[in-house]
Amino acid sequence: MSDSETNSMQNEPPQRDSGEDFIRLLSEHEKKITLYVMNLVRDRGDAEDIIQETKLVMWRHFHKFELGSNFIAWARKIAFHQVLTYRRKHKRRAELSDAFLESVAYEISKNEDSYDLRSDALKSCVGKLSRPHRQILLMRYTRDMEVGEIGEEVGRSEGAVYRLLSRIRMMLQDCVTKEMGKVAV
Repeated sequence: MSDSETNSMQNEPPQRDSGEDFIRLLSEHEKKITLYVMNLVRDRGDAEDIIQETKLVMWRHFHKFELGSNFIAWARKIAFHQVLTYRRKHKRRAELSDAFLESVAYEISKNEDSYDLRSDALKSCVGKLSRPHRQILLMRYTRDMEVGEIGEEVGRSEGAVYRLLSRIRMMLQDCVTKEMGKVAV
C-alpha cells in the first residue's frame, strides 16, 4: 500500500456500526416511543402492533438518521405515520380525524419534553436532601412502606412522619420550581 493510500485511509471517518448505534438509541428511548404510541391508540394490541412496525421501519431507515440529531423526534415522526397507516389499513378513520390525532401527537411531544426537564430537576432536588430525609422519602415512595411502618423504623410517631413527608414534598416542590426557572432563563 502506498503512502498516499495509507494517508487517505487515515483521513476517512471511521465506519459507524449502525446496528450498535440503533440498539443503543432504541434502548435509551424505547419507553418514550411506547408511551407515545399508547397515548395515540386506545387498543393495547393495536398499539403493540404499531410499535413493532415502527421499530422495523426505524431499522430499515436508520441509515438516513443523522447521529447526533434528535432520535426521539425522528422516532415519533415514524411512529405517528405508522399510526396513520394502521388506521387507514384497518378503516379506523371515523374515531378521530388525522388532524386531531396530529394535534394530540404534538401536545404529547411537547409535554413529554417538559416532563423530562421536571424529572431531571426532581432528581437533582432529591440529591440535595439530607440523608435522613432522603431515606424517609425512599421508604415511602420506593419501598412503598406505610407511614406507620416508617415511624416505627425511624422512631417517630405516625403524625410526625406525615408532617415530615409534607415538609419534604414542599421543599422538593420549591426546589423543582427554582430548577425549572433556571432552565427557562
